[in-house]
Amino acid sequence: MKFHRSIAAGVLGCLASVGVACAASPAANYPDHPIKLVVGYAPGGGNDISARLLAKAISPILHESIVVENRPGAGTNIAASYVARSAPDGYTLSLSSTALAINVSLYPHLDYDAVKDFEPVALFAEAPDLLVVNPKLGINSVHDLIAYGKAHPGKLNFSSAGIGSTQHLAGELFKLKGGFEATHVPYKGSAPALAAVIGGQAAFSFLNIPSAKQLVESGKVKALAITAAKRFPAVPNVPTMAQQGIKGMEVATWYSIVAPAGTPRAIVDKLNKAINKAMEEPDLRKHFVDLGMAPITESPEYFKKYLASEIARWREIVKQSHATVN
Repeated sequence: MKFHRSIAAGVLGCLASVGVACAASPAANYPDHPIKLVVGYAPGGGNDISARLLAKAISPILHESIVVENRPGAGTNIAASYVARSAPDGYTLSLSSTALAINVSLYPHLDYDAVKDFEPVALFAEAPDLLVVNPKLGINSVHDLIAYGKAHPGKLNFSSAGIGSTQHLAGELFKLKGGFEATHVPYKGSAPALAAVIGGQAAFSFLNIPSAKQLVESGKVKALAITAAKRFPAVPNVPTMAQQGIKGMEVATWYSIVAPAGTPRAIVDKLNKAINKAMEEPDLRKHFVDLGMAPITESPEYFKKYLASEIARWREIVKQSHATVN
């Protein structure tokens, strides 16, 4: 039971009118010990990279250490369930991404509610995906990959950072729009999904720029396209899917912080302020942009509305792509 919710009620119920001193605000001494930031993917991917960058940046602002803990599996549901059931005291947070909105439609039964079980804290970055292939395949364009898939029916595999990730759904949508077949192979994060492409276990993958950029630059994987409406500053030479004839493939991963439902608003506001302050620092903004992420600074109210719109948007994409968790 989330017994810590009674703290707020106790504070509100103090009897100031009869001379009894009210308790201090829940945020007055927050934080006074390390904060745990839970990531639902394995180390090395975009979620993990953004979590560690943010944790390092806001730690001096909050004057407390922030420990990143990876709990990969089940398309981030293991991590989400863990945080949803944690004490709502601001000391267990989730680095949540687009999967939080996707899983509502993709999974028939979740043991948490993406809206009711979390307090939106901050939406802080967004990154489109890159379509990457193994250079040894000799494929140089989206058209080449589609032609290869049609010429080798049932023989192509594509990897992703996990079931329900934007990369998974981008792959399913690409198959549908390209008119070819490929088998989805999910991994517990972007790093092992990339390793599968490099090792030849997967022919292609859609992966966020922070995960793939360095390997693209080193030539270990080849970037064919980006799932954005226009070319992206971090990879200016990579054309969009639409520029290569595949429209309706604008897919991005957003990064956010959520807390368990019932976390006092004063703590949510303190965290939001710290995150926005960090994301406004020129050096950190440049670091995110260079990695392929667009920085965002918004309020908890904005994030709450955005999450609702994303749940509706991805419900249609899941339906259109015929994606399943099987």
